[in-house]
Amino acid sequence: MPDRRKLSEHQIKTALKKLKGWSLRGGKLHKEFTFGDFIGAFGFMTSAALVAQTLNHHPEWSNVYNRVVIDLSTHSEGGVTGYDIEFARKLEKIRGR
Repeated sequence: MPDRRKLSEHQIKTALKKLKGWSLRGGKLHKEFTFGDFIGAFGFMTSAALVAQTLNHHPEWSNVYNRVVIDLSTHSEGGVTGYDIEFARKLEKIRGR
């Protein structure tokens, strides 16, 4: 199970090296996903919602047509934790389908 403690900036930067396209923005993991159309974006969000529920860790996100913007942080810890890193990894696996 991922660690819910807030990660150091060094730990986050190390993890980001393995998360293509993710960055640290405003103290949160950030990425914008682009799809072929609205259905692709919505399908991704549906799959991501199921993962979020199993982790009991829910993203800040928005969707406009074929674009999904996601920001991840653990509010109770005031920053990025292992849960955010794990969720980002799982989102990458969903996107890779």
